[in-house]
Amino acid sequence: MPQHIFICADHGLALIYFLKSDVLSTLLEADLEVVLLTDDALVEGVQQRFGRDRLTIEGLRLPRANAYANQNAAELQWWGNFLRRVGTSNRINTQAMDSYVWQVSVEAGRKRRLLMPLARAILSLLRRSQRARQALVNVQKCYNPMLYADLFDRYRPRLVVASTYGWRQDRYLLREAEARGTKIAAVIVGWDNPSSYGLPAARIDEVTCWSQIQKEELTLGGPWPADRVSIGGIPSYDGYFRREWLMPRDEYFRLHGLSPERKLLSYAASFISFAPNFRNVEALAKLVASNDLVAPTQLLIRLHPSHFMDNPLYTRERENIRQLAHELPYVHVVEPVPLGGSLSYYSGEDMPEKSSMMAYSDVFLTVYSTMVVECGIHDRPIVSVCLDTPGGWNTPQKYSLPLSQIGDWPTHSRFRASGGGRVALDESQLKEAINRYLQDPAADLEHLRSFIRQECTYTDGSAGKRSGEWLASLL
Repeated sequence: MPQHIFICADHGLALIYFLKSDVLSTLLEADLEVVLLTDDALVEGVQQRFGRDRLTIEGLRLPRANAYANQNAAELQWWGNFLRRVGTSNRINTQAMDSYVWQVSVEAGRKRRLLMPLARAILSLLRRSQRARQALVNVQKCYNPMLYADLFDRYRPRLVVASTYGWRQDRYLLREAEARGTKIAAVIVGWDNPSSYGLPAARIDEVTCWSQIQKEELTLGGPWPADRVSIGGIPSYDGYFRREWLMPRDEYFRLHGLSPERKLLSYAASFISFAPNFRNVEALAKLVASNDLVAPTQLLIRLHPSHFMDNPLYTRERENIRQLAHELPYVHVVEPVPLGGSLSYYSGEDMPEKSSMMAYSDVFLTVYSTMVVECGIHDRPIVSVCLDTPGGWNTPQKYSLPLSQIGDWPTHSRFRASGGGRVALDESQLKEAINRYLQDPAADLEHLRSFIRQECTYTDGSAGKRSGEWLASLL
């Protein structure tokens, strides 16, 4: 009888992890039958693009999951999810989660803001007590709408694999799997996931992560013993390490109207849910347009997926950036490619675009984005640009966090401590850092390579095969 496994890919990053790496092919080579659950609107498209023997695509029934979340004890479910997200042990750096607490304290509705002091008291207990953390997970298991009973009955999976440990709507799939006694594994697809999301939605039997650092975050902060956490590297980046996605340089420059004679500065917008990026972009654009650097340069700005959310603050910044590029010379904009459905612009459809942008940048700039890791794989100089905007978003119901104050977040602090790049807190530091790298691109290269080995573990393009073999071994 064939052995089936379920894979939950409810996010564009998860589709890259499983479908654009060797994970899926390794599982199929082990004679397993894979059922991939993804956004209902994408089932047909994913089937057409990635379909093969022994791979079945099913919908995650997200409209029904959302309806259940919003109509059945909605407030209790919301508070439970909030407390799980931030309720990790205080044995790890919790600054990313703490900032999220402050964000919710400002942006939540009036009733939730009134309850926030009680939530903070519960959070204080969760941070200190493993029993309290386990009780929080257990009490939420009753929120199980059994949306997938027919799929479990039809395929009888031996293993359910999730790309989160239940902070998205995958929590209902995981609870149903636990109720049926099915083994559950989680994979870590995001660099900051173990330090930004605390507790699982259900019993997770096994977890695989990028590095020893992430393993420590999971074992110290969460409920997993060390022997249940594997280090598999990051399959999503195998294509970077193997240089599979690179476009020819001249083709890439023609695509964006770039000058082959000018040095390329690339800026990837980041962190916009906490702070505007426009001051960073404007400062860079003016440096480029005024030719006020040691070499003639041009600027390519990559908008963030959040710039396309239904939020007037983000859309206004997007249009301001587009206008800036229209007005100033040598300034260009590139936009992420949407996949559709709820996966939106976190699609992974433009890996050749991202890889080429980073590989051909003379200096790469961002705000501590995950792309510092991705760009580091390409051996390019990196500057984290943290120019504060006075007043932040300047909106009463929108929380703002100055970029100068985020350097101690877990992933940010590791980048700073590595010495693999520079941080600019004002225009003079920004100009100095860019000029330094234009004159000596290899100034911090050895530190950067050490940082990549620390964060990714396997730098030979083997993470997908390793992770696939680990998942198959769980059966």
